[in-house]
Amino acid sequence: MPSRKVRRRRAKLQRHEYEYVMETEEGEEIVVETPRVEAAGDGKSAKDAKTAVRDRRGREVPKPSMSRVLKRTAIFAPLILVVVFLTSGEDATTAAKVYTTVMLLLFFIPFSYVVDVLMYRMLSRRQARSSKS
Repeated sequence: MPSRKVRRRRAKLQRHEYEYVMETEEGEEIVVETPRVEAAGDGKSAKDAKTAVRDRRGREVPKPSMSRVLKRTAIFAPLILVVVFLTSGEDATTAAKVYTTVMLLLFFIPFSYVVDVLMYRMLSRRQARSSKS
C-alpha cells in the first residue's frame, strides 16, 4: 500500500486542471493562485534572474571565481595531506610529505578553476540552446 505522500503525489498528477498547491504542516493542501516566486528585494533584477545560468535541477550556477576555488582547496588540503602521510613510505621525511602536498595543491588549484570554467560554459551553452527551442 502506498504511503500518504505517494498517494498525494499521484492525486496531484491525476488532476484535470493544473493547480498550484501548497501543503500545510498538517498535510492539508491549499490551492494557490500563482506559484511563489523567489523573494523580491534579494538584490537581483528580473533580467539577472532570466540570464542566470541554471543546472538541470534549476539551481543557479555561480560564475567561476578564485575565491571559491581557494575555499575548496582549504577543504581538500588537509585531506590530501592525510593521504600523502598514509601512502608515503616510512623513509620519507615530514618535510618531503608536506612538499608533496604543496605540489599536489599547486596542480589542484588551476585544475579546479578550469573545471569550474568549463562546467559554467557548458551549462550556459545548454541553457542558451534550450531557450532558442
